[in-house]
Amino acid sequence: MTSEVRKIGLLGGSFNPAHEGHVHISCVALKRLGLDELWWLVSPQNPLKSEAEMAPLEARLEGAKTVAAAESRIHVTDIETQLKTRYTVDTVAALKDQFPDLTFVWIIGADNLRQMHKWKGWRDIFRCVPIAVFPRAPYSLRAMRGRAAKRFENARISAAQASRIVRMKPPAWVFLRAPLHGQSATRIRGLEK
Repeated sequence: MTSEVRKIGLLGGSFNPAHEGHVHISCVALKRLGLDELWWLVSPQNPLKSEAEMAPLEARLEGAKTVAAAESRIHVTDIETQLKTRYTVDTVAALKDQFPDLTFVWIIGADNLRQMHKWKGWRDIFRCVPIAVFPRAPYSLRAMRGRAAKRFENARISAAQASRIVRMKPPAWVFLRAPLHGQSATRIRGLEK
């Protein structure tokens, strides 16, 4: 008897702070990609952001757990701290090594696709794990014309195939149209000041 391989979505980020927009995109990903669960990887420190901008990791983790509590398939973790990884390319490789019986898909917003060419080993990320990109105003159009999207344009699949992406051999990526959520961590931090 063979068992179905568990399909896990990975949503990495600062979660500075976590908010309903993260839950919204997670729920859309769970449904559209046919995922069993979605892991929020709360980053100890985003390499592209200043430490001065970041709340302490413990506060961001607790905030993320509170926000995600309504959806039992979202699991909040500080696994990058445990794995001692700082960059997505290293985190994804370590997760694949540590959990060979799971299949993963990396979840990002269009804002991250737009600037992904600045990430360490960004081409290797595309070659290591399927990627699902979700719209984020006002970045979507520019992201689809950006360096990463152009470099891997032949690996892009149609949204109609999205539920199959987690089982596809990378590079494979999809841009999923989804209702936008107006919340953003930057906006929240601006309101807090």
